[in-house]
Amino acid sequence: MTITTHMSREIAEIPQAVARLLDQGRAGFAAAGAALRDKDPAFLVTIARGSSDHAAHFIKYAVELQVGRPVASLGPSIASVYKTDMRFSGGAAIAISQSGKSPDIVAMADAATRAGAVTIALTNTIDSPMAAACQHALDIAAGPELAVAATKSYVNSVVAGLAMLSEWTGDSELCRAVAALPEHLQRAVELEWDELAMALGGTESLYMLGRGPALAIAGEAALKFKETSEVHAEAYSAAEVLHGPVALVNSSFPVILFAARDAAEPSVVEVADRLADKGGLVFATSDKVTKARPLPYIATGHPLTDALALIAPFYVFVEAFSRSRGFNPDQPAALKKVTETR
Repeated sequence: MTITTHMSREIAEIPQAVARLLDQGRAGFAAAGAALRDKDPAFLVTIARGSSDHAAHFIKYAVELQVGRPVASLGPSIASVYKTDMRFSGGAAIAISQSGKSPDIVAMADAATRAGAVTIALTNTIDSPMAAACQHALDIAAGPELAVAATKSYVNSVVAGLAMLSEWTGDSELCRAVAALPEHLQRAVELEWDELAMALGGTESLYMLGRGPALAIAGEAALKFKETSEVHAEAYSAAEVLHGPVALVNSSFPVILFAARDAAEPSVVEVADRLADKGGLVFATSDKVTKARPLPYIATGHPLTDALALIAPFYVFVEAFSRSRGFNPDQPAALKKVTETR
């Protein structure tokens, strides 16, 4: 991987950033996990926007799959704009923000704390207002991130959530899988999706599909297409796309399916091949497809970390794709690194 931009440099740093987080964050993971274990929440909510919300979406699936507790994303405006009091006494809240500064995120986190939730902040800025508003603040230790498009802070937010989850549940298998992530991510950032780059060419719109945790990856990938390459990308469940959106799929409307080695892979593969048979230009991160085109991936041996590792080669691809279309992936038009909303 040639280092030419801040974004490409930060993508290359992902394995080291994850290793640093796992080394430095042990006490915080243990404390947050113990708090969740003691609370035994009936439900959880997440508070985030942008890439952080996609990290929250991933953590939502992880918690629901591992613990069987429902997790919902809260609109921060409920607290910041509408001033509505929510009842949180039986639950927990996870607030995620790289900067920890957006007033609406801070307001919602503070409201959850005051209303009786166990509140946990995942942030790259440990002295931020959001961290102060929560009972437990975990430094995601991604290090400085200069590119506007988040990459290593997204991955580290998810890893922090998975590490905390493994402490909450005492799941030794998940704990081992998380510990092995730096090695797997190093291999993942070395993968090349050259065939995809050549096939997309001047594409202006496409779908990104997945199920379960891989749907959160599809959402993050769609955002990165928009941010860095001004491509209209929409993320859908591989099941939901069949309920209408499939009508747009043809040879000039590509589809990328993110499939992990989990219980959803057979259904995702079935959709990929069905769309390819319809005449679509379809790629999937699975070697089980027969009509769609396979994309290289790293199998991690655990369904959750396997899904997370899918974002690494996509990041490498989209950074290069952005430059190939004449854009600067470090400075997307009309965007800035820290966005504060109310």
